[in-house]
Amino acid sequence: MNKKANSYTWYLFSAFLSINTTTTIYAQSTNYPNKVVRIVNPVAAGGNQEMVARIYAEQFSKAFGQQFIVESRPGNSGIVGTRHVKNALADGYTLLAISNTFARTPVMIKDTGYDPIKDFNAISMTCDVPLVFVINPSLPAYNVKEFIKLAKQRPGEISSGSSGKGSTGHIAAELFAKQSGIRLLHIQYKGAAPAIIDLIGGHVMLRFDQISSSITHIKANKIRAIGVTSKKRSALIPNVPTIDESGLPRFEDTTFNGLMAPIGTPKFIIEKLHNEIIRTSSINDLRNKYLDIGIELISSHSPEEFSNFIKKHVEEFNKLANAIGIIEK
Repeated sequence: MNKKANSYTWYLFSAFLSINTTTTIYAQSTNYPNKVVRIVNPVAAGGNQEMVARIYAEQFSKAFGQQFIVESRPGNSGIVGTRHVKNALADGYTLLAISNTFARTPVMIKDTGYDPIKDFNAISMTCDVPLVFVINPSLPAYNVKEFIKLAKQRPGEISSGSSGKGSTGHIAAELFAKQSGIRLLHIQYKGAAPAIIDLIGGHVMLRFDQISSSITHIKANKIRAIGVTSKKRSALIPNVPTIDESGLPRFEDTTFNGLMAPIGTPKFIIEKLHNEIIRTSSINDLRNKYLDIGIELISSHSPEEFSNFIKKHVEEFNKLANAIGIIEK
């Protein structure tokens, strides 16, 4: 057989595989879901991102009569788990739980192996959480002004624990340092839980963390809260002032969580999941239960709105990262 015939045969075989794969995915998706759905959490288990994913997974399981499970695949600022979902079949059975880090990491790191806009279909935002500035009680600082004064006396010595480069805790700390004129020592972890454990143990001295992850340790006096990153105080810790009112005007940085699917996932699956997120986030008892620990369950008006939100977040963060000077050369 000559080269031209071989080439034509390969073309027909490739076309057959493509049509067969597409047909199979469509056939499986028309009665979606008909098997276990995995929601990949790309950071270490035990943090806010996993907690929120589990809230929705439980409600999805009840609503659809199929099991939705949360599977943690941490590593490299969420890149490992995110790449796994990017490379999965676009059939709705492998989803990705995200936070701000999803949109921020590709801005800072050259080879993340994924594009937050081109490689994923947005489903919906799932929650919004303010951060709390917490320190190890051994530090002789009881408010933001005292901490800034101390940090200026010890430039680059006070360690800040985060879930990785580009994580919400990392960026909040960098933004705080930039605005207050101090230098911190950044220490990376695989997730919020190990960072908090080392903060309590005194291996790192501070962290910007979701209130939901820190509240029990704050109440037990294992860590000290000295500021919150939202424009208004948290009802959970009303005696802790905002950083904005503590001497850094206009400081604000909160965390969003959301749900994504590999690009090419059938639109009706995206809409089916989005509608269930709307329903779940509207259950008053559920909303109040998690508001009590600092998590506000929310939903986007549409998948398109969430997609546009992520695009805008990437653009705005690109400007911020350049200003702060944390883009990989």
